[in-house]
Amino acid sequence: MPPSVVGATGSGKSRFLADIEWGAAGDTPTGRTVLINGGRQTGEGGLRNKIVAQLSQNMNFVIDLSVYDFLKMHAECRMTENPEAEVEQVFAMANKLAGEPFTRDVPVTGLSGGQSRALMIADCALLSAAPVVLIDEIENAGINRREALALLTGEDKIVFIATHEPVLALLADYRLIIKNGSIASILQKDKVEEEVLKEAEALDGRLLELRDLLRQGRRLKGQDFFAKST
Repeated sequence: MPPSVVGATGSGKSRFLADIEWGAAGDTPTGRTVLINGGRQTGEGGLRNKIVAQLSQNMNFVIDLSVYDFLKMHAECRMTENPEAEVEQVFAMANKLAGEPFTRDVPVTGLSGGQSRALMIADCALLSAAPVVLIDEIENAGINRREALALLTGEDKIVFIATHEPVLALLADYRLIIKNGSIASILQKDKVEEEVLKEAEALDGRLLELRDLLRQGRRLKGQDFFAKST
């Protein structure tokens, strides 16, 4: 699984991802320089436009297009062999990831935050040429987080995910610990944490069930939850 980036609020996780996305060369507030294979990325468009895609915490579309037209425009810009098929594939995956399905004709400006993130994750995985994807706090999007990560990594993307969510942090083989704006340490998941992850996933699964019940307007029975959790 992709490396997770963890740290307290305000520790510098988002700034770390922003420096990678920007291709920092000592020209950001941190003074950090990003190197690829020991050197700077060169070529038309630069690092930011050529190899890195970032999904921030806040997704706000400003273009006045439907979901279908937005995806079709991107597919045609990529000059894919079959734009219509690409659009259908991205649309289907976005709806699979989203907590609430949406139609092709809905304006992208009318999508909820979770729907927007689901659409852009599917777009990044299936249409974008960028091999590096940066995700800032996917747990706030209300989408199928694990399936989203599996989709991105399955498309041979290098993924960095900043998270406060224990399960997502522990799913990663490595954790980058951010403190005071810098990488304080890099931890590799061990066998003890593998066992902790199993317990955390079981609890997380129960919480997801409760979330779905609440979305459906169901009344909950507390004793049922505690009985299944113990």
